[in-house]
Amino acid sequence: MSIPRSLRPALIGAGLLLAAASHAAGWPEKPVTLIVPSAAGGAADLTARTLAQYLGEKTGQTVIVEDRPGAGGIVGTNAARNAAADGYTFLLSTNSTHSANQFLYKSLPYDAQKDFRQVGMLGTFGTVGVVAPDSPYRTVPELVDYAKQHPGKVFFGYYSSSSQVPSELLKQRAGIEITGAAYKNITQIITDLRGKQINFAFVDYLTAMGQIDGKGLVPIAVTGAQPQPAWPSVPTMSTYYPDFIVAGWLGLSAPAGTPQDIVEKMNAHMQAAVKDEATANKLRALGLTPETMDVARFDAFVKEDTARWKEWIRISGIQPQ
Repeated sequence: MSIPRSLRPALIGAGLLLAAASHAAGWPEKPVTLIVPSAAGGAADLTARTLAQYLGEKTGQTVIVEDRPGAGGIVGTNAARNAAADGYTFLLSTNSTHSANQFLYKSLPYDAQKDFRQVGMLGTFGTVGVVAPDSPYRTVPELVDYAKQHPGKVFFGYYSSSSQVPSELLKQRAGIEITGAAYKNITQIITDLRGKQINFAFVDYLTAMGQIDGKGLVPIAVTGAQPQPAWPSVPTMSTYYPDFIVAGWLGLSAPAGTPQDIVEKMNAHMQAAVKDEATANKLRALGLTPETMDVARFDAFVKEDTARWKEWIRISGIQPQ
């Protein structure tokens, strides 16, 4: 049967729509991989495993968490960029991989916007400033006064380029002379804090929780917009310096070209996971404030967050590596 030429574009379009609709019909039909661009045991890794457990139970498929640490998240992010855009590989994206890194490094092997589709949000978090239990200062004003009295003799630790930002912002906002020490991992920061090799550090909530609960470290302020529920009496940095808010986030992104219907289906699973009380409680225990967004809102959020980190890094005076 000969199809009139005038009808061919419409039929082709209908065929493409049917093909697109079929992408997610049986998805997932094989194991799904979540690439985590940081080391095992950290907040990102444990968040991915929490989501993986939920997804596995709901989809009946194995969900693999693959830790690919290195270079401030660049190694894992680039691995996800180069993965097949078939809906079976996702990146646990963060404020470092998708917002801050482009301003902290002179060049990146990926473009956070062009090389990825933003899938959805899991939650936000702040960091907490911590000092040793026998530190001569227990508040931010005391730390600032001490630094002014001992210029060049106060050191802070950081374990990633973005974790350097809160301390550098404090340096600029308070007008103090302090020096940063780079570490390969956060564990050594905790050790050196307690051993008085460094004076303070801003670390993620998950890392700090056990140390604070066990009295191994003392919290002096949090960088989130609101106090952390685990330490309601610990003030925010904006208490001392207006608009001093540095927040991070964890979500999922997928290689560019991943079918839209699969992106939407994964987003629906993520929203359901965050609304599931048992899963949300696990995320809270990791220091996250669970939060959901649809695909369009999350894509806009990442763009907005990129502008925020650009400004924070500009103010902090950090030079790209």
